[in-house]
Amino acid sequence: MTWIQPVDPLNSLPLSALVAMVPVLVIFWALVIKKTKGYKASLMACLAAILIALVIYEMPVKLALLSATNGALYGFFPICWIVISAVFLFNLNVKSGQFEVIKHSMASITADRRLQAILIAFSFGAFLEGTAGFGAPVAITAAMLVGLDFDPMYATSLCLVANTVPVAFGSVGIPITVASQVSGLSEMQLSQMIGRTLPVLSLFTPLYLVVLMSGFKKAMEVLPAILVSGASFAVLQFATSNFVGPALPDIIAGIGSIITLVIFLKFWKPKTIWRFKNERFPLTVVKDAYTLNEVITAWSPFLLLTLIILTWGLPPVKEFLNAKGQVQFEFPGLHNAIADAKGTLLPHIFKFNYLSAAGTAVFFAALIAIPVVGLNYRQGVIVFGDTLKQLKYPIITIMSVLSFAYIVNDSGITTTIALLLANTGPLFPFFAPVLGWLGVFITGSDTASNALFAKLQYVTATKIGVAPVVTVAANCSGGVVGKMISPQSIAVAAAAGNLVGRESALFRFTVKHSFFILLFICLLVLAQAYWLKDLVPVAMQATKPLNNVTLNAGLPGYTWLIITGLIIAVSISLLKIAGKKRSI
Repeated sequence: MTWIQPVDPLNSLPLSALVAMVPVLVIFWALVIKKTKGYKASLMACLAAILIALVIYEMPVKLALLSATNGALYGFFPICWIVISAVFLFNLNVKSGQFEVIKHSMASITADRRLQAILIAFSFGAFLEGTAGFGAPVAITAAMLVGLDFDPMYATSLCLVANTVPVAFGSVGIPITVASQVSGLSEMQLSQMIGRTLPVLSLFTPLYLVVLMSGFKKAMEVLPAILVSGASFAVLQFATSNFVGPALPDIIAGIGSIITLVIFLKFWKPKTIWRFKNERFPLTVVKDAYTLNEVITAWSPFLLLTLIILTWGLPPVKEFLNAKGQVQFEFPGLHNAIADAKGTLLPHIFKFNYLSAAGTAVFFAALIAIPVVGLNYRQGVIVFGDTLKQLKYPIITIMSVLSFAYIVNDSGITTTIALLLANTGPLFPFFAPVLGWLGVFITGSDTASNALFAKLQYVTATKIGVAPVVTVAANCSGGVVGKMISPQSIAVAAAAGNLVGRESALFRFTVKHSFFILLFICLLVLAQAYWLKDLVPVAMQATKPLNNVTLNAGLPGYTWLIITGLIIAVSISLLKIAGKKRSI
């Protein structure tokens, strides 16, 4: 028997929407007012959502429990699987000591604090967001800057502000994967739309950071370097998001902007080296402390990740891997058991694509990297176990948030709120980023925000006649500027920057910048909805150039995997040979 979602269960839309907001308000109350830990807050919100669904929406108990279970399973795979693999890869680099080489290679490029902030907080932070995400970029870059004798308050604040434009494509594109799953839009279409919004911010973010540090006049002294960094990042972010997909924009733009700026600094230097006024000792830059081979070895896990993710994203490879390793089934008792108000049955098909999943690609990169960075596989197992312990609460949080998202969508709660928001009429696109901003502020995650609100954005846009991809993408884009003031991000930054107890000062520093950037995104999205419609992509439009290159070559998926394997084997062999010659 099919259950039909009620859209106005209390026969008063404002009252129904107010009750529908209760689960969301539970999150806000638990995290902001009661300062409850994230996993506890998400579990409380999930229970509140189930209660509202059962009592107010009269959803059958069986369907409610199955919906929550479906969400939890999707939260674990593929979402948690990507997080586990990405953090495992990063932890291997730290355990092996190679991260110290990375840190030194980044810091030794220039002694100017302005340029160091761009390289580490902006470019390297974006790279880390693309590979690990979930708080790691702010923690790592803040610790690096403090280690370079930056003022702790400036170090942590700059890293929080810098960790905006990469967030939508973080953790190998998880936020967009979730937004796609919840809203029903294709990942590529969302990637394209976001890739036509955030590069505008990327272009100006380095300038924004340097002005915050040193003022406008001092920023003009390094304007050429600022433009090189911002422009290279923006161009690469745009190109990757529009023609490759959501997994690599941060990784490629981060690496690309680092390489571009480093090359530029070989030919151009600022007239004066700028440092903080209260610095006790000038930074001593040790040149040639590591050989090129040692630097490449230290970066090799992330280079391997980039190559493997790129291969995994090719259509022939996806088809081959899915043919060899995918289990797909209709979720028992839930598939087509619910109909929306229009009578459309809601499909619930679970895809366990354990070979083609992005998390599997990251995991393979980590396995290959273990001997490259100087560890053995027994140590790798220990690091993996430590990673699971490290992520036990984030795993619970992600699974419970996805359960929450599925239950509010399947019960009709999301649709009720969307109907009320649709009453804002033509102004809704302006407020769409605000919803994403609020979601990230509450949950600390663009992924979680998209899980909560992507369906709402889709439904509301459809009702007011705006392309849904504009507002769903706006949820991602608006969410990125909520990251810098999220209580979870503030706590992570304070811990990394030795500022525990001064979280309120960090919040006061960043909140005005969050509001300012949010306003800019709101205006841009409003323009995209009504006046810049040519920027709005149609489904899968940008996959054609990539498909033409790969499929017309006549190479099957397994051939691309063999080619990638050979490239990796040759590269590792050259590194080992160079290392042995160095030791002799």
